[in-house]
Amino acid sequence: MLRIHFTGDDLARIQLAPGADPLWEALLSLYRLRHPSGAVYFGDWRRSVAPRLGPSVQVLTALAPPTGYAVDFLTPAGAGLSLAGGTEALLGTSRTRLRNDLEELARRHPDRARPGWTQALADGDPTALMLVTDAVTGYFAAALDPVWPQVRREVARDLDWRSRQLDTAGWEAVLGTLHPSATWSYPVLELAFPADHDIHLGGRGLTLQPSFFCWGAPTTLLDTGLPPVVVYPVERSLDWLAPHRAPHRQAVAALLGKTRARVLEVVAVTPCTTSQLAERARVPIQTASHQATVLREAKLVHSRRQRNTVIHTVTALGMAVLQGETSGVPLPTSSITTPRRSTS
Repeated sequence: MLRIHFTGDDLARIQLAPGADPLWEALLSLYRLRHPSGAVYFGDWRRSVAPRLGPSVQVLTALAPPTGYAVDFLTPAGAGLSLAGGTEALLGTSRTRLRNDLEELARRHPDRARPGWTQALADGDPTALMLVTDAVTGYFAAALDPVWPQVRREVARDLDWRSRQLDTAGWEAVLGTLHPSATWSYPVLELAFPADHDIHLGGRGLTLQPSFFCWGAPTTLLDTGLPPVVVYPVERSLDWLAPHRAPHRQAVAALLGKTRARVLEVVAVTPCTTSQLAERARVPIQTASHQATVLREAKLVHSRRQRNTVIHTVTALGMAVLQGETSGVPLPTSSITTPRRSTS
């Protein structure tokens, strides 16, 4: 659990980031490339990016293992909205920060080999630091630059919604809706996190950074002495990468019904219980249960019992329906369009 402790001064110093941060998106997209989760959103992007990546990406993966701690200095504060501003901030990283972060990386990943250049980086060698910034620039060009307008659009949509929320209901509403796990009870904001982690703001304020490639739980920096930031995932359009698929989404909604299509999308994003499904699809739990049953009978969703709960996952056919790849695959439309009780 991540716990962020506010003072009265901090409430006046919360700020929404002005847009997508290139270095945070670079780091978090690197995780998306190495994990299969979120295929319904990121599958096409992964397939398009893989052939374009050069060997320099190994510089970044050495600093950001597939799981666990990644060095804080890869996402410096004050980088702004441009890649050039981000790499300039990265080049200004102090020798102390480089050494401390690399020592932390070694402590938390003792079984990972450390490339020889990391010792020069820990010593503040400008050539080693330039190696890192060149790797960031190359990775961004290959993986993010082709989709950067879409990433910015999705982040801007979230910021617009939160700005309106702030105007009408204040920071309490913004903080309480950052993530499904968010609990705001002054003076503490609690969020899902892989480990127990406390940040005492102490009057420094807090930056709320929406991120397209953030997935699952929000994230933050390990060093609580750095400028406080919470990076949280935005809601994404399924057709963000291929707007031409929007008519297909409409066709799926017409076939299944809007509510049922939304339930299928939620299950496709990540396996979930019925109560989680209801929360994420924003429907009553009875509706979620019924729609999951209909989708299961249509072989679009698989449900399995785990102790006292039922876990729903999307089937290959369900994913094919969402992605428009059902050519030659027979759809059991009768069980979809003529359910026992329609709540879509």
